[in-house]
Amino acid sequence: MKKVVVIGAGPAGLTAAYELLERPDEYEVVILEESGSIGGISRTVCHNGHRMDIGGHRFFSKDERVVRWWNKMMPLQGAPSYDDKVLRRRKPLAAGGPDPEREDRVMLVRRRVSRIYYRKRFFDYPISMKMETIKNMGLLTTLQAGVSYAKAALLKRPEDSLENFYINRFGKKLYSMFFEGYTEKLWGRHPREISADWGSQRVKGLSVLEVLRDMAARMLPGQKKRKVETSLIEEFTYPKFGPGQLWETVAEEIKRRGGTICMHSKVTGIQIQDQRISSVTYERDGETRQLDGDLFLSSMPVKDLVEAMGDVVPERQALIAAGLPYRDFVTVGILTDRLNLNNETKMRTLNNLVPDCWIYVQDTGVKLGRIQIFNNWSPYLVRDPEHTVWIGLEYFCNEGDDFWNMGDRERSRFAVGELLKMGVIRRDQKILDYHVEKVKKAYPAYFDTYAQMQELVEYLDGFGNLYCIGRNGQHRYNNMDHSMATAFEAVDNIVHNRTEKNNIWNVNTEKQYHERA
Repeated sequence: MKKVVVIGAGPAGLTAAYELLERPDEYEVVILEESGSIGGISRTVCHNGHRMDIGGHRFFSKDERVVRWWNKMMPLQGAPSYDDKVLRRRKPLAAGGPDPEREDRVMLVRRRVSRIYYRKRFFDYPISMKMETIKNMGLLTTLQAGVSYAKAALLKRPEDSLENFYINRFGKKLYSMFFEGYTEKLWGRHPREISADWGSQRVKGLSVLEVLRDMAARMLPGQKKRKVETSLIEEFTYPKFGPGQLWETVAEEIKRRGGTICMHSKVTGIQIQDQRISSVTYERDGETRQLDGDLFLSSMPVKDLVEAMGDVVPERQALIAAGLPYRDFVTVGILTDRLNLNNETKMRTLNNLVPDCWIYVQDTGVKLGRIQIFNNWSPYLVRDPEHTVWIGLEYFCNEGDDFWNMGDRERSRFAVGELLKMGVIRRDQKILDYHVEKVKKAYPAYFDTYAQMQELVEYLDGFGNLYCIGRNGQHRYNNMDHSMATAFEAVDNIVHNRTEKNNIWNVNTEKQYHERA
């Protein structure tokens, strides 16, 4: 039996552990998780009977293996379930979370609605070219956008930056309105300083032309099951009590199969012998412990992994790892009695709430990046969805900056002030509760030493029994399904004794797949 050490209890680490334990006579699995929560950035936080999704996670994938895996863990609830009479008969959400019975472990079918809130008007996300968009932009701006796109289509720029990548696909006018300021807000860098790799990975086939093609295809009969860019999907599935419910279920299955999950266990050292990892050192309960292993799967940040290896790492690779950048993340949960936003769509919602899952805030006059409306992801995330609205205000920042260091009360007041400034709430509305969650290294960034990342990949692949998986494990802005796919590939390599690791690193590099955060 081989002993496997998995670093990190996020989607990649949990998927890998579960898959290896399909062969319980061959592998002993121990997971080391630094925090006290299961699921990494895909966890769901409980607060006073409400549940908060960290970052928002749609369960949609073009990887059939991932979809089958999800459905095995949590079966799909048959019919689409929006905020209809069935959900009105829901049981109240207890403070401790969902009921343990299996009937609560289901996926709901949810409507995908995300829009841009720009200058107090709603725009489709991604931008569409329908009459409402033209009305909101105004005829002159629409003409300018059309001329700008035509010029970009004829005179392609070299894609040596994210700025040029966007301009080539949307034209300079739409780029300046909907991409430039938001991207700088997200990353803290201007798009001209960011590698086009991020656009290639996240946007891929999406462009004005693709949006127009999709609009035309929707008008034709028999097109419901056509292939579309992921940002154009109309529905997705979502666990009844948030994505954390799925990963909490997986953790239970891992333990049931004999796996061990050690929480509050921070890896601080990696021991190396003969170009292989021999053991890891970790801190738990104030003690330093050592864990030997035969195989190691790491979803911890590459930066921290290389630092933990110590002086054995050549100076060049150590400098590359030390220079890898990240963007940190704060969600401010606000419970209020209503929003000052009218549902002017034709979509029926509980209490006529606007139907959006996410609202993207493109205005540069506020720091706020996105608004999650938890009622619309699943009304089961909210203790009383018929009388209250539970929203998450998403802020992108750097660990240690002024916003990160604010106290929770001060930060919540700041967030409420921005909602008032934007007109999302009114001054006479009640703020019933708030909660703050901070996430370090939430987003691997594509600037600074990222350009030399391939050199670091080649160095790490030289350790025969080390497999880097997941978003932070590969320093790649992967979605949850991509992170799971890296775990599948790593386990396949282990089981079949493959030494090449290109298949693991090649997940989410194909041109036809993407998902916009």
